[in-house]
Parts: sequence; C-alpha cells; structure tokens
Amino acid sequence: MPSLSIEAVLLVIIALTFDFFNGLHDSSNVVATVISTRALSPRRALWMAAIANGVGPLVFGVAVATTIGHEVVAERAVTIPVVYAALLAAIIWNVFTLKVGIPSSTSHALIGGIMGAVWAGYGFGAIELAGLTKVLAALFFSPILGMLAGYWIVRLSFFLARGATPHVNTWFQRGQIVTAATLAMSHGSNDAQKTMGIITLGLVATGSLSHFYVPTWVILASAGAIAFGTLLGGWSLIHTLGAKFYRVRPIHGFSAQTASSAVILGAALLGGPVSTTHVVSSAIVGAGSAERVQKVRWGVVNNIVVSWLLTIPASGAIGALIYALIHWMF
Repeated sequence: MPSLSIEAVLLVIIALTFDFFNGLHDSSNVVATVISTRALSPRRALWMAAIANGVGPLVFGVAVATTIGHEVVAERAVTIPVVYAALLAAIIWNVFTLKVGIPSSTSHALIGGIMGAVWAGYGFGAIELAGLTKVLAALFFSPILGMLAGYWIVRLSFFLARGATPHVNTWFQRGQIVTAATLAMSHGSNDAQKTMGIITLGLVATGSLSHFYVPTWVILASAGAIAFGTLLGGWSLIHTLGAKFYRVRPIHGFSAQTASSAVILGAALLGGPVSTTHVVSSAIVGAGSAERVQKVRWGVVNNIVVSWLLTIPASGAIGALIYALIHWMF
C-alpha cells in the first residue's frame, strides 16, 4: 500500500462510506425473496449475503472498475473535487431513498453524480461518450433481460414441475439458498467494483498511483465495506421487494434469483456496470407475471420506475451543486 496524502485518505474514507451504503441499500435485492419465502431467517440470510458479497469482488476480476474509473471521464477532468462531489451525491441520494423505502439504483446515483460534477467543472466535453454509452446501455438493457429471464424461468419451472405434489416447494426453498448466495456474489462482483474504480480514479488524481490499475488493498477494502453494509440490512427495502409486488412463493424467489444472478454476473465479466436493484426488481416482476399478470401490484412498480427515472438527473444536480460548493470554498 503506497503512502497516501490527506486528500487521498479522505477520498478513500468517502468512497468506502459510499460502498457501505451500497451494501446497506442493496442487501434487500439479495435477501428479500429468500426471507419472504422463509427459506432462511432474516439474520442467516444477511450473514450469508454479506459473506458472498465480500467474496464476489475477489473472484470475478475488475472489469467494471476499469469501465467506471477509466472509460467515462476524460483524463483532464479526473480531479479530487470531481470524485468527492460524485461520491457525496450518490451517498445523499442513497440515504434519502433508503429512508423512504424506494429501491433506487446506487449505480445510477454514482453515474449521475459523476456526470453532474464533471459538467459543473469541465463541461460535457469532458465526458467520454463511448464509455458513457457502454455504461448506459448496460443499465438500460439489464432490467429488460432480468424481467424476461424471470418470466421464462418460472414458465419452465411450472412445466417441469407439472403434476408434482406441494412438496416440490421444499426443493425450490432449498434451491433458493444456493441462488441467493450466487446472487450475492454476483452483486458483490459488480457493485463493489464501482467503488474500486472511483478510489483508483482518485489515487491517480492525487498522484498516489502513476497509472490506472486497481491495487489489491483497494479490492479488499471495497469488498469488506460492501459486506459490512449488507450485514446490517435495509429493512424497509427488503419489505418492498419481498412483499409489496405480490405474495412471493419459493418458485418465484428461486426463478428471480437465478435470472438476476445470470444477468448481473454476465455484466460483471463483460465490464458493464448494472443496477442490481433494477435487475432484481424486474426479475421479481417477470417471475410474478409468468403466473398471472394481474398478480403483480403495478402501482408499486410504477412508483419504482419513477424513482429510477429521477435518480440520474437528481444525483447529477446534487453532484453539480456539491462540486460548485467545493470549488467556491477551496
């Protein structure tokens, strides 16, 4: 670990705080269905998710970190005020949506914060359109894939289990433990990498690193922070995802977790930063729709979609304001 300036130490603290709230906010995505179907108790589910979340970033590489930290912002805009403003904007938005129980996207909040801060300091010309297009495409298409996968996995499960006795629910419950652990690893592999990318970006900006690469200590610290946040759990969001859409049964939980894991892990390996919240919510909706479209409480879905649409512009505005304040003060 290199010697760090005060600026770099403060950056790491803020980034790991964001990572902690990411785990706290997104723990609901991993454990909501496994808790609502009683496959695991809440505390056991959170411990399992926390451990798997911490392991994920150590196993599946740093492709997403490279995308976030190296392909979205022009080198001249890689400054400490930009990184501070982006992280603080994402933290503020995450805390707000956590308080009101809305499953918003930490990924969208971070991207919005980066765009707002860069625009305020350097204009839109400092945003790399090729990298931003890659990020936005991953964020846009992943929920659609999650919904379709959730729908068809339920349909396939019903077909394979036709004529089975109610005892088949026990097998789906047990299967949920495996799929929940896989989903948690997928989540950790994708979301912790966003923090790694931001920290590394800041270390380059402060001169602590001569070029962009993700040090081992950054990987370990990011994995630990997201795991700790997951362990504490965001209970209001767990209730929203596990109960407000519809009455989730083991077949829905198993299918939604399987679909989400495949989409999120695939994106992590390809370097696409996706929103775990979007993917899991969409997969749950797709799984419920496969049984009966009227089963889903679409009013709840509409509220969440509105929050998704608001996240990037809201966090972008916050990021621009924080950047302006930092620039004015210092």
